[in-house]
Amino acid sequence: MFTNDKRQKERTGRYGTPRLQYLQELVTQFQNATNEETKERVVANLANFAYDPYNYTFLRQLNVLELFLDCITEPNEKLVEFGIGGVCNSCAEPENAAIIIQHGGIPLAIQCLSSPVKNTVNSALGSLYYLCNNSNRGEVLKPEVIDLINRYATAEATSVSFSNLARAFLEKHVFKSI
Repeated sequence: MFTNDKRQKERTGRYGTPRLQYLQELVTQFQNATNEETKERVVANLANFAYDPYNYTFLRQLNVLELFLDCITEPNEKLVEFGIGGVCNSCAEPENAAIIIQHGGIPLAIQCLSSPVKNTVNSALGSLYYLCNNSNRGEVLKPEVIDLINRYATAEATSVSFSNLARAFLEKHVFKSI
C-alpha cells in the first residue's frame, strides 16, 4: 500500500524511526556489510521500499538508485536480481528514470535480459519499458535487443510473465514507431 505523511506518522508512532533515518541506516548497513548475505538482504529491503512513491525523494537523497545500479555490476546474481528489481520498482517515476538513465542504467538493464534468473529478466523488461523514451530509443531499440525481446514475447509456454512484458514493450516502443 502506498504511504502518505499521515499514514507514515501512524505507522511510525511517537518513538519510531523516521523513514529517512531508517533508509539511511539501511544504506549504512549495506556499505558496512562484510558478507554477501547481509548485502543481499539490505538491497532486497531497499528494493521493496522503491515500490512506494512516498520513498522516492528519500531514495534519491540517499543515492539508493545509484546503489541499485552498482549492484547490477556485481558477480553475485542475488545482488543483480535485487538491484534491477529496485530499478524496476522506482523507474516509472520520471525523475528516478532520469537519474537511472544518467548513471548508465539502460545498458545495465539490457545486460540483465540475458540473466539465467527469471526475476532479473522480468525486472529488466519492466525497467526498459519505462526507461525507453524518444531521447534514448537508439540505445534501447538495437536489433539484438529487439530480437531478444521478440523471443521473450513468443515464449508464452516457457513464461507468461516474460511474454506479457515483452509484448507490452514491443507494442509501446517498437510497433507504434513503425
